[in-house]
This record gives sequence, C-alpha cells and structure tokens, in this order.
Amino acid sequence: MTAALTHSLLAHFLWPQFLWLLLALPVLVLLYIWLLRRKKKMALRYASLSIVREAMGPSQNLRRHLPPALFLLALLAMLLASSRPIAVVSLPSDHETIMLAMDVSGSMRATDVQPNRLVASQNAAKAFLAELPRHVRVGIVAFAGTAAVVQPPTLSREDLVAAIDKFQLQRGTAIGNGIVVALSELFPDAGIDLASMQYGRERQRGVAIDQPGKDGKTPKPFTPVAPGSYSSAAIILLTDGQRTTGVDSLDAAKAAADRGVRVYTVGIGTVDGETIGFEGWSMRVRLDEDTLKAIARNTQAEYFYAGTAADLKKVYETLSSRLTLVKKETEISALLALLAAVLALLSAGLSLAWFNRIL
Repeated sequence: MTAALTHSLLAHFLWPQFLWLLLALPVLVLLYIWLLRRKKKMALRYASLSIVREAMGPSQNLRRHLPPALFLLALLAMLLASSRPIAVVSLPSDHETIMLAMDVSGSMRATDVQPNRLVASQNAAKAFLAELPRHVRVGIVAFAGTAAVVQPPTLSREDLVAAIDKFQLQRGTAIGNGIVVALSELFPDAGIDLASMQYGRERQRGVAIDQPGKDGKTPKPFTPVAPGSYSSAAIILLTDGQRTTGVDSLDAAKAAADRGVRVYTVGIGTVDGETIGFEGWSMRVRLDEDTLKAIARNTQAEYFYAGTAADLKKVYETLSSRLTLVKKETEISALLALLAAVLALLSAGLSLAWFNRIL
C-alpha cells in the first residue's frame, strides 16, 4: 500500500518531497488555538466577562476567525504549488488545420435523414464551421467515384460555406481517395500520389518514391511517426456508404496513421441499408460501420454514428469541442500560486477593514 501511495504521489507531483511542509499547517493551527486561549485568560481581568462576550456577538466571532482561516488556505495553496502538482486539464488545442472529407455520392440523396443525407450533412458542416475558433483553417474535400479539393484550407468561413453549397452528387464511393487527397493537402511537399496508391505503382506507405511534391522537389525519405502524434491537423471523414472504388480505405488510414494524423469518422444514414433509385437506376446502400470504426481506431481517433439530422448536428458539436479543447497533463503550480496570492490579499484586506491591522 505504501509503494502504491508513493507511486500515486510521484505521478501527480514533480517535487513530492515538498509535501512534508504541509505538516507545518497543523502546528500553525495549534499555535492559533493556544493564542486564543491566552487572550481568553487575559480577558478574565475585565470586571464582567459577559459584557465582553455580548459586545463581540456571533458576527464578531466570524470576523475574528475568517482572516486567519483565509491566510491558512493561502499557505496551503503555496505549499502545494511548491510541490509542482500535475493535473489533467482542458486546454486549447494545437490544431491549426482541419480537413473535411465529405461524401457526395448518389446515395446521399436518400431521405432517411431529413430532408436528405446531403442537405443534412451540409447544414451540420456549416454549423460546425460557425463553432470553430476563427484561427483554425479548414479545407474541404468532396469525394464520390473520385476525390477533389473543393476548397483549400482557409480562414474564410464564407468561402467554405460557398464550397459546401456547391456540392454535386456523383456515382461511386471512393472513401480512401477522400482521405488521401486530404492528406496531400495537409502535406503538399510530401509527394503523396493518389494514382500510385490506387494502382499500386511504386508506392511506399502512400508516398510515390518517384513523384515530386507540389513544389516540384523530390520529397525527402519518409519516416513513419506514432499514430495520433501530429497535433497540427486532423481529418473529419463523413460518408453514408461503403467503398465501391478507389484506394482501399484501410490503406489510406494507414497512410494517415503513419503521419500521425487522426481521422475522425462520421457515419450517416441507415446501418442496415436501403435501396434508392434515380433516373432509371437503383442501388443498395449500406453503411460500412466496421471499416469506419477501423479507420478511426487505427489513427487514434473516434467513430460517430448519425442516424438523423439532429444526431449529425450533435456529432459535429462534439467534434468541435474535441478539436478545440484537449485534455492534457500539465503543471498547475502557477494557478495555485495565483490562488494563494488572492487568498492572502483577501485575508489582509478583511483584517485591515475590520480590525485596522494585518491578521
């Protein structure tokens, strides 16, 4: 038990040895009680102790003890700060760029999500943009049988909304292509080549070794990093179906994982699937949740299911909070020191106001 307690202290305090200073607090409390008793004995010299007690009253007793109590709490905060405590707190995220990879395949016209899947996803995406901090750049990739950047990363929310409003439905669902194109936009100089991944020509972890980057230079040799370790960007993938063409979805997820980019996946529509028809053709659409969960899991992200327009809106609200606030272990000594200063000033101020002295 002692070893476990020691391990717990070491995990939450960088300098746990300073915690021994807390033993001074009970000594100070005992000293304060001794001083009160000493003053009480001196008060017996008055002709009538009852007159003194009546003059003090309950409110006077509270005023008498409140400044010392606040000062004691200030000492507690200072001693804890000296031990350099570590706590898990929510801090602003380091994300500077978010890529929205959105499905515009023909199945998005299904009306099981009102008014239809495409309009619901457009409305949710625009609401998501409105919630993001203005310093976060956002880019948009639309994918169906192919994938393309419809809006490079920008701070202009107006340009992003205009790009979303221009979505055109197409045939096919190339989920992997959407991820790869988003990656190539995040890493323009890495030589990420969609054709090489799709057709298997001279690729190495998603980077074509003979393909130059967008700046015309040959990319440097690629070294994979830990999944989820790249904190400057993230991808949000929204789809209502299963891959029918293009790069294998899990291969694309691996390319993202090797670069440390998290891919948050959002599944919209019916899990069991339904048959939709348009202009003389019909097709069976089914949400491939297993693959979407695997993409999120492999990239250290999360999967969300949205069965209705309201669900989709809540998903984007959740993603907004996840991407703008992250929980991190951080030292909170400065916060405790600030608290100690406030308590000490409050204690001194009340003592001066009430008794014309400091404590």
